[in-house]
Amino acid sequence: MDLKLMIDSLSDIGLTDEQKKTAKMLYGSGQKSELIRYLKKCRCSLMDEMHESQRKVDRMDLLIRKAEKETI
Repeated sequence: MDLKLMIDSLSDIGLTDEQKKTAKMLYGSGQKSELIRYLKKCRCSLMDEMHESQRKVDRMDLLIRKAEKETI
């Protein structure tokens, strides 16, 4: 898959419209190193979201375990 196709599929990754616009602008203007830096920044944001989701799942698991103990 070439970089152009990947940039066109940023919606699948979960980037906002503004993030997609910025990435496409950087790609279109040939600023490859800036694009890489920007994509890494977007990746960090996605990782932060993933970690927050994991914390929520962990809390839910704790509630489930406590509820199960109380019903035994």
